[in-house]
Amino acid sequence: MQTDDAIVLDEPIETTPLGACSFSNEDRHRRAATQWENIITGVDQRFNTFAEFREALHKYSIAHGFTYKYKKNDSHRVTAKCKTEGCPWRIYASRLATTQLICIKKMNPEHTCEGATVKAGYRATRGWIGNIIKEKLKVSPNYKPKDIASDIKREYGIQLNYTQAWRAKEIAREQLQGSYKEAYSQLPFFCQNIMETNPGSLATFSTKEDSSFRRFFVSFHASISGFHQCRPLLFLDSTLLYSKYQGTLLAATAADGNDDFFPVAFAVVDEETEDNWNWFLTELKSALSTSEQITFVSDFQKGIKNSLIEIFGNECYHGYCLRSLAEKLNKDLKGQFSHDARRLMVQDFYAAAYAPKIEVFERCAENIKAISIEAYDWVIRSEPEHWANAIFGGARYNHMTSNFGQQFYGWVSEVDELPITQMVDVLRGKIMELIYRRRLESSQWVTRLTPFMEDKLQLEMSKSRSFQVALAHTSTFEVRGGESVDIVDIDHWDCSCKGWQLSGLPCCHAIAVILCLGRSLYEYCSRFFMTESYRLTYTESINPIPNVEKPERSELHEATIVTPPPTKRPPGRPKLKSAESADVIKRQLQCSKCKGLGHNKKTCYRVNGVGVEEPETPILTVLGTEEPEGSS
Repeated sequence: MQTDDAIVLDEPIETTPLGACSFSNEDRHRRAATQWENIITGVDQRFNTFAEFREALHKYSIAHGFTYKYKKNDSHRVTAKCKTEGCPWRIYASRLATTQLICIKKMNPEHTCEGATVKAGYRATRGWIGNIIKEKLKVSPNYKPKDIASDIKREYGIQLNYTQAWRAKEIAREQLQGSYKEAYSQLPFFCQNIMETNPGSLATFSTKEDSSFRRFFVSFHASISGFHQCRPLLFLDSTLLYSKYQGTLLAATAADGNDDFFPVAFAVVDEETEDNWNWFLTELKSALSTSEQITFVSDFQKGIKNSLIEIFGNECYHGYCLRSLAEKLNKDLKGQFSHDARRLMVQDFYAAAYAPKIEVFERCAENIKAISIEAYDWVIRSEPEHWANAIFGGARYNHMTSNFGQQFYGWVSEVDELPITQMVDVLRGKIMELIYRRRLESSQWVTRLTPFMEDKLQLEMSKSRSFQVALAHTSTFEVRGGESVDIVDIDHWDCSCKGWQLSGLPCCHAIAVILCLGRSLYEYCSRFFMTESYRLTYTESINPIPNVEKPERSELHEATIVTPPPTKRPPGRPKLKSAESADVIKRQLQCSKCKGLGHNKKTCYRVNGVGVEEPETPILTVLGTEEPEGSS
């Protein structure tokens, strides 16, 4: 027998039959139901399906203020009678012979239970309520259960508690988006469809021994191709999902030539574990197929270190996320030192991380040691070779934290309650639009460098205005500016200030030398910052995936069975993250535009609109006997 699960109402609702009297103040909330008074007309009325007939019966009973129960309810016939004992109201419907239509064969429309009022709980089901609210949910995805309950009471006179409204919303969501369970079963077809519609992409999944979902990985060909035009730098991070079965999304994002995030790959896993990170990185290496040394930036606590060594070996560098390290330091120091003492130590910690030279790093570490030997020991034990610019072997281009792709994780938070295939497809659509938009925008650029990098280069040029340049030996130059003296090796793209090496753009000292030699600055900029490379990053497109929601059953017949993971979202509202303590020490101020320390974008040279004048050509003094090429 196929019946809906009835919602048990908290108390009977007093209703007045529509034929008994005109609308009064007491039943004003039922005016919306008047449109259903004649939704069932009588014998010979036809419906396309039994579901359509049952839906009409629900609405008819509400409009006429009575409750009913099924005597027969299966795939061949439906018989219902008034729930009031002795009332003769009956209805019988079955399939019309030689057709697929459903027809009302018998109906007794008379009620002997009618009176001034009928006290009864409506036979309102979660499915029926869900069907009522789904149109509004489509327009307002954040339709709250308390608002659902309020609207249903006002419009239909049905009292729902919070749990009933929440469950009705879940049903409506599934009606609009598809079943969560069905989405997992579609994964084999979904992966196949991704790789067929986007050749060169990698989409794969794995299950546990009981066929329940474990993890899913995808990297689109457009992302793989685009990454090869970006710096060999990847940010690894994760975010929790709040869908019915929860889970975690793991992601790898890159930085394009304009210093914007570029999604490379992501995965949905049942939980964040070292084993799942190992699997993700294995699939990532397979997708990228590169022998180039990649620098990874990630949280040091997530068990990624061992996996990177195992999978990428000497082909990678691993930088720790500075933000998570600073939070750990602050947490470990809490209770031992005053707020001001901890603030100064964390400030020195950031300064040590950004310090370009080993002597500056050591000086910052000594400042920490002067406050606390224990804190100094903590810093030394935290493996500075993975986070300090002066010691780190890879190239992280002054990107010190792993949460570089915040916009991508913002997308995830908007769709993380969708069934898995729909969530992935929405993210695919957003990446597709991002690639198209940036390709279009870059077609209008006229500078050799991307706009962001061009601005940084112009800023460095303005600093080089008063420098004096002296030739020391062949390709080595001495640059004097005020009290500072820096050595530039033009052939090896090296400056003693380390700014050139850390950023990939000539520093102000190098610019002074390049201008003295009469050469083009752009010849000494990383190719990753060129407008040409940026356009190549966004050359490939991501194609739509047809039939993402409902593949044919015959197509899934031979597919691997995938069932939902055993862990479900706990009942009730998700717990909110506790507010961070006001005692948390913030990192040193850093400009979001030029990445410089000690100021923000409001006080940044570029944002303030100060014009960048063409710098004067520095004076070249020859100290050696040899003259460099291109000098006059």
